[in-house]
Order: sequence, then C-alpha cells, then structure tokens
Amino acid sequence: MRTTVQLKGMPNIILEKAVELGVARSKTDAIRMGVFSLNKEFNLVKDLEIELVARKIEKQEAEMKRRGLKYIDEETALAKYRR
Repeated sequence: MRTTVQLKGMPNIILEKAVELGVARSKTDAIRMGVFSLNKEFNLVKDLEIELVARKIEKQEAEMKRRGLKYIDEETALAKYRR
C-alpha cells in the first residue's frame, strides 16, 4: 500500500531526531518502526503469518467469485495426474 503522509510539528521533529541519532535510516523507516511498535504495544496482529494467509485466501476467493469459478474436489483435481 502506498501512502503519502505530511507531518508537521512534534511528529516531524521526532522523526528527524530518530534519523539524526541513527535509530532509523530515514523518516519512512522510522514510521515503519512506529507501526511495528504500535502492534507490539496493543497486540493488534497476533500471528502475522496466519493474518497474511487469511488475507491471501480472501483475495483469491473474491477473485474466484468475480470470475464465476468454483472449488473442485480433490479427486477431480488429481484425476489428470493419475496414470
């Protein structure tokens, strides 16, 4: 996801200080670190891998629905590979 953010005042000063002190390579990295810190503080995403898999499945199901496709059973899927 691409997001454009314009910060003024204290948030901008904090980001500049993080870069100046070498805590982050850039303001973008400092913001990224802040997002991970937010997750650590509030435990928003408990298992990242499970969350990523769930989102991928949702995306694929939406695409299948859009194209009018349906799941096939295991036997049908493997039939063309049996000798």
